[in-house]
Amino acid sequence: LKMYWFWLYIPLRLLVVTCLCHCIKAPTTSSQQSFKTDLFNFYHSLILADGKETTIHLLKDIPKRYYFALEEGRVLAPFSITVTPCDVPIEWSILVYKPPPGKATPSDHDTQEVSKSQKASSMVSTIFNYRGNSVETYMGMPSHSALYLLEFLSTERDTHITVYLTTDTTSGHLYPELPMDPRIDVLGIGHTTVTLAWKHSPSVLQHRESIQYCLLVNEKHNYKSLCAAETAIRSSGMKLPPTLALSLSPYLLEPQQVMILSNSELSIINKVSSGEVRQVCMGTKNTYTVPNLSPSTQYYFDVFIVNLLTNASAAYTGTFARTLEEPEPKVTELKDGKVIHVVLDGKKQKFYSLQYQARHKKIHFTFQLCRGQIRVHITRNGKTVASENLSGLRYFSLKGKLLDTYLVQLRSTEESNSSVKVQAAPHFHKPLFPLLPESLKIKSFSKLRTCRSVTIAWLGTQEESKYCVYRKRIEEDQIWRELQSADRCSGPESRHKSEKVLCKYFYDLNLQRAVTTETIKGLEAGTLYLFDVYLFGPSGIPVRYHSKVVKTRKKC
Repeated sequence: LKMYWFWLYIPLRLLVVTCLCHCIKAPTTSSQQSFKTDLFNFYHSLILADGKETTIHLLKDIPKRYYFALEEGRVLAPFSITVTPCDVPIEWSILVYKPPPGKATPSDHDTQEVSKSQKASSMVSTIFNYRGNSVETYMGMPSHSALYLLEFLSTERDTHITVYLTTDTTSGHLYPELPMDPRIDVLGIGHTTVTLAWKHSPSVLQHRESIQYCLLVNEKHNYKSLCAAETAIRSSGMKLPPTLALSLSPYLLEPQQVMILSNSELSIINKVSSGEVRQVCMGTKNTYTVPNLSPSTQYYFDVFIVNLLTNASAAYTGTFARTLEEPEPKVTELKDGKVIHVVLDGKKQKFYSLQYQARHKKIHFTFQLCRGQIRVHITRNGKTVASENLSGLRYFSLKGKLLDTYLVQLRSTEESNSSVKVQAAPHFHKPLFPLLPESLKIKSFSKLRTCRSVTIAWLGTQEESKYCVYRKRIEEDQIWRELQSADRCSGPESRHKSEKVLCKYFYDLNLQRAVTTETIKGLEAGTLYLFDVYLFGPSGIPVRYHSKVVKTRKKC
């Protein structure tokens, strides 16, 4: 049966027989059957390309075999095989077929005496085996022509590897060379930065234009090869371009990726479930300060030297570092009745802390949101008593004990800057802000609009207060900017005098009737106007109603 399959196997396998005819002295008829039996696995293998990196996909627990032959012209010439696992550890080995030592033609008596296992061991032997996920290179120096078999096996899960065979080790290297000391040095550690340095690769000195360094930063672990890093990022649910060196193009970016170009350095930040994975290519510079890290966080750093022409890479020995703990935020003391204006940096996302020691049992906190979005967190003696996102004007009335310590923490919830006014005072203290109506919205009446006037209305309170109305002519493309950038804490002093329409006093003890209207005349037809109403309380600090945009009729 084996003879039948041997002669009927695909014509490509006949090349092996031709090679063996040139490479190995032909055995006698008595040893031919053993020869074919020993080579059965070789015929059921694939040819491994010489001088080319081959990607091999492995299924769990299913071995995959490749072979190559060294011909007469390659005798005594060294060869090398480099295997790069791209995920889990694998097992791989190299077997070589060669005729038995001594006489190549055994006698009939010898053939009868030698068992099949002894024949196999004399014909095929294992010269190298390895298990792990490191990049491993085998250098061979054959003493005669031979046929080699490479066997690969993954016992954990489906995976893929790359294999590079070359029988010409003198003409150059596919992979960039690493220095004698391939370690990465950590030069400095800050709260949000880590400075790294590494020794130059000899390849940079020889091929500066086609070689560059690429840095990978993540919070999980180090990677022993570039393809292992790419595989890990893909497994996080992200599609990643084939190789880091060729992925730095804007049109290849996925929605979870952010590209940053700064000082000739191209960075890609991948948002994955296990944290950010940053990829930075910095040309041939061998020092780099990684910015914008999180305090008190351990990061892993890997440097790859990449050949842009061949897309091959080599990995330095990775390192790790933990950023310094964030210093305790400065705490500002709140004093009874005093107003503090706090501006928060949205990019840094840091808490701003205010402390207040109670001299009375009942305490009144007031927050007026001026710009942006802010979250407030209040604790009393270390226990949370309030936590929410601020909107407009917000009061917190809290009851505790004398000398209780309150800590107020404020944080911007958006990337742009936010600001807020804060006051803490005893419950009986004179209120800083005026009594507010149920709603701070301004209403306009569409049916009462004309080409020259509009009518607006707003709610009042049971307390007599002063209301001032302002108008401003705007264009269509200014609406969003005017509404978003408005400082809700600023008063009429920031407005131009020509924008003032009127000021009036009113109140009503019946809240259902505490509403007033005003018709604004002298407007232009078909024009957009921004209307604002300011409410002044006893302290004189204004509260701004929500701006209203109204367009006059074009034709009347």
